[in-house]
This record gives sequence, C-alpha cells and structure tokens, in this order.
Amino acid sequence: MKKPHVIIFSGYGLNTEDETKAAFQSVGATADIIHLNDIIAKPAVLDKAQIIVFPGGFSYGDDTGSGKAYGNRLKQHLGREIEKFLARDTLLIGICNGFQIITSAGILPGALVANDSARYQCRWVDLKVQGNSPWLKGIKMLSVPIAHGEGKYYAPRETLDTLKNENAISLKYVAGETSKHFDMPANPNGSLENIAGITGYGGRVLGLMPHPERAVRFTQLPHWTWLKEEYVRNGKELPTEGPGIQIFKNAVNYFNHD
Repeated sequence: MKKPHVIIFSGYGLNTEDETKAAFQSVGATADIIHLNDIIAKPAVLDKAQIIVFPGGFSYGDDTGSGKAYGNRLKQHLGREIEKFLARDTLLIGICNGFQIITSAGILPGALVANDSARYQCRWVDLKVQGNSPWLKGIKMLSVPIAHGEGKYYAPRETLDTLKNENAISLKYVAGETSKHFDMPANPNGSLENIAGITGYGGRVLGLMPHPERAVRFTQLPHWTWLKEEYVRNGKELPTEGPGIQIFKNAVNYFNHD
C-alpha cells in the first residue's frame, strides 16, 4: 500500500502539529512538521507531499485577528506554490486556526469572526456531514471538540448561495448524541447557516473549526466512562478509536483507491 506523505505547517503559535502528525501516522501516512519559514526558503519540499495541513493554534497570538497574519504571509510568499500543489490530485485541510488561515489566504471563501457569545468556547459538538469530499467519505454524523474564540463563519449572501449551489457547505452544527450532554446551543458560535466546515477544489480542500485530531481515541470522548459502563453491561467490546480518526483514514485511502 502506498503511503501518502503529509506536510504539516508549523510556526508562530500553531500548536496541534504533534497530535495531527500522530493521527496521520496511525492510519498509514508519513508526515513531517515543517516551519513556515523553512517552506518559504525551500518551497520545492511541497512537491513531495500529497497532503498539506494547516493545524490549530493561535498563530501570531491572533493579535491582528485569528489566522490573518499567517494567512497573509502564506499568500504573499507561497501563494503560487499552493496553487501549483492544488493543481495536482492532492488534499489540503485547515483545522481551527488552520481554517482561519486558509480563508485569510483566499484558498477558501468567507471569514471566521468573533463568536456571538464574545467568549472562547471549548467543548464537544455534533456535526452533520453533507456534500461530497474525500475527507468526509462515508461519514454522516461526527462528534468532535471545538476550541476557539473566533469561529463564527461569515460570508456575504452571494458567497453563501454559491457554496450551497456547489454543495460546498460540508459540515453543519446540529443537536446530536454528544452535544445533548451539554446544556448549551448546538451552534456554539452563531455561525451563519450553522456552518462548521466548507470545502473547495471539488472537495479536496476542507476547512473546519472543530478538531478531529482531538477525537481519534475512544477515551477522548467527553462521556467515555459513561459509555464504557453501557458497553460492559451489554457484553460488548470497548472501542479503541474515536469518531475523528475516520477523516484521517479517508485522506490516506484517497491515495490508495486503486
């Protein structure tokens, strides 16, 4: 089986690179964490990758707005290289701050703005999957955690209509099995159309605010001890994987469909 190679961007406050790398490696990919400056210095390194990741964190401290400074630097110094990368049959994902980065860089449309609550939100949410993306193949519902203060997806009505027409609104916040354990709204940030993630480039690019890399093990679920009792009482074997791992499996399987 061919192992796709993943490049995970790092630097200036991004901080979920290790979890993301571990998730990809656990499902058969090879992965390198490379600082943005090093990629700018030697952009040819992208030629060896099949998957690019912009992970979560607080790039540049979010001082000029979440993802804006990193996104501008990416666009100005690597814009052509990213276009060249996406011209191939490749995948790209932006997770949380990474989603903010790729919208700021113009890779995906819209923007992520301050939560309606004006507070940082850190909890689990339920997502309904729609559209057609290699990242989300075979997934109908997904429970994963969020951790953001600027996660409200905003775009002009014309852009929202285009996303709908292109079936590019890929993830929506919904009231589901996990979120019912929290006395909080299903939509944690006031995102328009309940949008948690969108796609571009025919589904090959995915941007999402929730963190699938923090939901790859069963014991990461917020109510796993409660679920454990249910499994034990019914004589069922405890799962080892969490719901987020399927996204990483799908990315690897995309390059092994032959």
